[in-house]
Amino acid sequence: MNLFADIRALVIDSLTVMTDEGVLPSGLDFANVTVEPPRDASHGDMATNAAMVLAKAAKSKPRDIAEALAAKLAEDARVDLAEVAGPGFLNLRLSSAIWHNVTAATLANGTDFGRSNMGENKRVNVEYVSANPTGPLHVGHTRGAVFGDALASLLDFAGFDVTREYYINDGGAQVDVLARSVYLRYQEAHGQKVAFEDGTYPGDYLIEVGQALKEKVGDAYLDQDESVWLQEVREYSTEAMMNLIREDLLALGVKMDHFYSEKSLYGTGQIEAALADLDEKGLIYQGYLEPPKGKLPEDWEAREQTLFRSTAHGDDVDRPVKKSDGSWTYFAPDIAYHYDKVTRGYDLLIDIFGADHGGYVKRMKAAVSALSNGTVPLDIKLTQLVKLLKNGEPFKMSKRAGTFVTLRDVVDQVGRDVTRFVMLTRKNDAPLDFDFDKVVEQSKDNPVFYVQYAHARIKSVMRRATDAGIDVSPAALAAADMSRASHDAELGLAKKLAEWPRLVEIAARSNEPHRIAFYLYELSSDLHAHWNKGNDDVSLRFLQEGDSETTQAKIALIFAVSIVISAGLGILGVEPVEEMR
Repeated sequence: MNLFADIRALVIDSLTVMTDEGVLPSGLDFANVTVEPPRDASHGDMATNAAMVLAKAAKSKPRDIAEALAAKLAEDARVDLAEVAGPGFLNLRLSSAIWHNVTAATLANGTDFGRSNMGENKRVNVEYVSANPTGPLHVGHTRGAVFGDALASLLDFAGFDVTREYYINDGGAQVDVLARSVYLRYQEAHGQKVAFEDGTYPGDYLIEVGQALKEKVGDAYLDQDESVWLQEVREYSTEAMMNLIREDLLALGVKMDHFYSEKSLYGTGQIEAALADLDEKGLIYQGYLEPPKGKLPEDWEAREQTLFRSTAHGDDVDRPVKKSDGSWTYFAPDIAYHYDKVTRGYDLLIDIFGADHGGYVKRMKAAVSALSNGTVPLDIKLTQLVKLLKNGEPFKMSKRAGTFVTLRDVVDQVGRDVTRFVMLTRKNDAPLDFDFDKVVEQSKDNPVFYVQYAHARIKSVMRRATDAGIDVSPAALAAADMSRASHDAELGLAKKLAEWPRLVEIAARSNEPHRIAFYLYELSSDLHAHWNKGNDDVSLRFLQEGDSETTQAKIALIFAVSIVISAGLGILGVEPVEEMR
């Protein structure tokens, strides 16, 4: 049930009748007609812009159209009042029975209330995390992991067929550096003194890997030339780090459908095939790049390179795919990887990048546009940095220095649910402060606590009702007479529930899962406010002594609230709690 979609359909039907009656000219486009909550709740339950967007094409005054539409809508039993406001906006007040139906629909559908077929089962690939396999995930990766995972769940809830994917960056020079770093720990495990130089990774997380390598191969690699051990240690180290990363993701509640190795693109003809596809389209050529802006490096000289004509697909400059020495650029395997995604038949691609990859957005969009002939959209979401506060001081993160704050550090300290929810309390491209003191604080200022507390409060009422001998089973609540919960405050809760299906579609359409977290906070705030009103007004209390039928109706309403909270938390990957501790 999507009440906003239902009322919009009523508006469109009314406009169609007005066209048939000659009130409106034929051929009008109703695509931009919307039905939304009014900016000011005192103006009504819903508002439509129909008259405003149709006036020019209809060659009529907006207010004239609005008045005619208001008269038509008022004929429907669902509409109590249709009022014209300002130059031609139309505010609607719906009958209380409509809001009771929302509660009933929520109870009938359970946590599937709000699910949508908007996605039409289109196949979507969501690639996220994709951290270099050179160490455990840090708090910056955590935000991308939570955002990507919640987005994937949101799209699934909205009717898409979603694949969660991790791209393993195991084809670059950084993995050679990892192997050399592990070799140093291997030497150390044999009692040798080592020094971490030339950018090797000094983190303690490699001590166990070096020890495990010693247990596997003994002293076979000691005092051997790099050519003897580099390839095997590279593979061993990469797998060890990926096992660690998988464990980190599992601790955060993230399970990938597919891990894709960059290394698998080399020596298999896949990079060549992707570039051949672009070459056939006239998008690969030999040329020279413009010199970098500003002061030129002393060693800079123009070199002929193999270039992708990305400017033909919206990029600012053409991009090199092969260096003058014949080796691939970093961009070439990325093109091949996305070519593979396109050939796998996805209808939509979504990449989650860190903020430091902002310069990569246009070139990747250009590549996918070219590879798919403009048929497969690519949406790239950037996640801004997380400022982690401890004792008022931010932690510094550096994989090279070995002093970064890991994902496990955060999860172990505050828990998976808190970590996930807090990471979604800001839009992905806005900086986020993660304050250890605030995220465990039991107050309205802590959205995690506030939402969990609302769910726990509802469950406590239901336990008390059961103790009082009142049947609050789902079947009993579904059969409750909701007309016994018709106070404005109670209808207000139902109205908030009615926004849920619409909110799901808006969040999915814009790829913004943070909207779910915001909505849950607002719904919880309404529940807490309603609870507090019961302290002064006995008639608003959920347990009405001696009146089991009214009690059931009131509990049915808040049980519906708990259902939507559970559904929303499920999208975010957070467990609802039954009681606070």
